[in-house]
Amino acid sequence: MKKTLLWSILMLFFIHTLSFAQECGGIAIKQDSGFEMTNFDAKGKESGKIIYKIVNVSQEGSATVFSVDMEALNAKGKSELKNTYQMKCDGNVTTVDAKSLISQEQLRTFKDMEMKFTYDNIEYPTKYVVGDKLKDASVKGTGQSGPMGITFDMLIKNRNVVGQEKITVPSGTFDAYKIKSDMAFEMKMGFPVKMEMESISYRAPGVLWDLKTETYRKGKLIGYSELTKIY
Repeated sequence: MKKTLLWSILMLFFIHTLSFAQECGGIAIKQDSGFEMTNFDAKGKESGKIIYKIVNVSQEGSATVFSVDMEALNAKGKSELKNTYQMKCDGNVTTVDAKSLISQEQLRTFKDMEMKFTYDNIEYPTKYVVGDKLKDASVKGTGQSGPMGITFDMLIKNRNVVGQEKITVPSGTFDAYKIKSDMAFEMKMGFPVKMEMESISYRAPGVLWDLKTETYRKGKLIGYSELTKIY
C-alpha cells in the first residue's frame, strides 16, 4: 500500500472569479484554458494522459492566483486520479503550493495517523538562465499509528538549469530550457519504503506547463511525458 501511495503522489510531478485572461511574466493565465500531457513508457508506448484546466483566476495584490484542476487517465481513457493545484504568479516567479502535491483522496489514507505536514513550495522563474540553481521543494510529514511512529518525506532537490535547446513536441516547436532535478520519496512505518528518481524537464518562457518531462531511475529511462495540446 505504501509503495502504491508513493507512486500515485508522483503522478502529481501546482474570491472573485475573472472570465478574461491575466498576463503574468509573459504567461497568459485564462480561466478554462489548459494543457494536455501524454504519458509514454520507456519504449514510447502511450500509457495515458493528464488533463489540466485553469479555474478560479483572481488577483491578490499585484499577483495572479489561480487553481489548476488535474485529471489523470489511463491508456484506455479511464479516470484514475483527480487533484487541484493552487498556484500564484507575481511576475517573476510562478509558485505551486506544495500542499497541492497530495490530493484530498490521498490525505484520507493518513486520516487515522495524526499526520502533521510541513511544505516548501515549488517555484518556477518566468525567465531562465543556464547555470541557475532553482529552489528545492518538499513535503514532510510525521504521525503516529498506535505505538508506531510514521514519517513521510518527498523531496525535489538539486534543481539546475543545465542547458537551452530547441525541442519539438506535438503542441509545437519551442526554444526550451533543460532542467535537471532529483526526486526522493521515503515513508517509514515500521520499516522504510524508498524511491529515488531523476527528472529532466523542458520549459519555455510564456508556457505555464512543462513541454516534456523524462523520468529516470538509476540512470535508466522509465517513462516520459509530452505536451500534446494547449487549449
